[in-house]
Amino acid sequence: MLPVIALVGRPNVGKSTLFNVLTRSRDALVADLPGVTRDRHYGVCRLDAARPLMVIDTGGLSGSEDGLDGLSARQVRLAIEESQVVVFVVDARDGLLPQDRTIISELRRSGKPLIVGVNKTDGLDLDTVMAEFSAFGVAATVPLAAAHGRGSDLLLADVFPLLPADAYADDGGEEIADPGIRVAIVGRPNAGKSTLVNRLLGEDRLIVSDVAGTTRDPIKVTLERDGKQFTLIDTAGVRRRSKVEDAVEKFSVIKTLQSIEAAQVVVMLVDARENLADQDLTLIGHTVEQGRALVIALNKWDGMDAYQRDQCQQALARRLAFVDWAKIVFISALHGSGMRELMRAVVQAHAAATKELNTSELTRALEKAYESYQPPLVRGHAPKLRFAHPGGLNPPTIVLHGTRTKHIAPSYRRYLENFFRARFKLQGTPVRIDFRESDNPYAGKKNVLTEGQMRKRQRMIRELKKRKR
Repeated sequence: MLPVIALVGRPNVGKSTLFNVLTRSRDALVADLPGVTRDRHYGVCRLDAARPLMVIDTGGLSGSEDGLDGLSARQVRLAIEESQVVVFVVDARDGLLPQDRTIISELRRSGKPLIVGVNKTDGLDLDTVMAEFSAFGVAATVPLAAAHGRGSDLLLADVFPLLPADAYADDGGEEIADPGIRVAIVGRPNAGKSTLVNRLLGEDRLIVSDVAGTTRDPIKVTLERDGKQFTLIDTAGVRRRSKVEDAVEKFSVIKTLQSIEAAQVVVMLVDARENLADQDLTLIGHTVEQGRALVIALNKWDGMDAYQRDQCQQALARRLAFVDWAKIVFISALHGSGMRELMRAVVQAHAAATKELNTSELTRALEKAYESYQPPLVRGHAPKLRFAHPGGLNPPTIVLHGTRTKHIAPSYRRYLENFFRARFKLQGTPVRIDFRESDNPYAGKKNVLTEGQMRKRQRMIRELKKRKR
């Protein structure tokens, strides 16, 4: 395990900006608004390649214990317990506030080594600023300008001496990569995504609230289940574009779409009580466009009677015809029903999306498909498909070579996709067909006659003229 440091402080002091600087990423959502970060966000700091660190970005401590602020404060305290060193981030422009004194008193009671990071010092007199925050009595007080990437080296220079002596004894400081199948859980706001992740983990890892839009940052957590490793990505809920007005929500939507691209399997979580909305279909369509394996999970299924379930299933069959290859699972994230079926569907979809295919098998399957149903004629000529070979994984891509392939109808493309999916058991993933036109070796070449051919041509012309007379 890597040593862990936690970034703690009031809202909007620059913790997420500092997190992005330390991890050299843009994983944490940053905005000039308080309360953007709510859950714990983990990342690896590699600024010192020989001594990497696990960094935890936390929500701001507002002093309130009610509602989302109270839930966020609980996440901060869990991060403090987990860390070996706590970095208390303060705002140099606001100065030393009474709320800062309250927070540092709580941090001292935790007994963890403490560093004060004085952020937003750019353009200010450092001597004056540092003198003000020296009232905390913390020896390790570091000036920072996270927005400009300054001060991180000084911060790490103070962090390493405070780590336990055996911090790198087990693994020599080597980073352990995120293991297993990357699974993004997406859906509309308040569909139960965070509740589902907590249920799979068996702990309250993520903040859960009835307030729509509680999750803003994509949060990655690791899970081991039935001997397999997973990386679950909890994402922010996505509403219709016309309803998104807040700048933070716009960035959250972008992060969600990026999480779909980064995932190997996407679990589309739908609130069964509200049936399938147009926004759900939009997210499913984006998942298919990105070529990601798909599992559709109907949440809150246990709260519906027989008539409602029947109506819901009819709506699913009617509106999801374009992804009839996707597995549909009925679950209850709150009570835990359907979890085994859901994870089994995820594993099967991932196996199909990453299945290795070879050229000989694909060519034989193509011949069988071509014999069963040939493409329609184009100007009196039928397109010819000669051989096939694999073109990539996740999604499985099959490259078909032939003639007149650019005239093949979309219906025949769908026929081939379904044929290959059934033949190679590629359920749960889209299949892409890439047609390649065979080159004409004589295209652009002019036929030049030899001397003998020219004499023969002239004789034939003379003979034709004699016959006409």
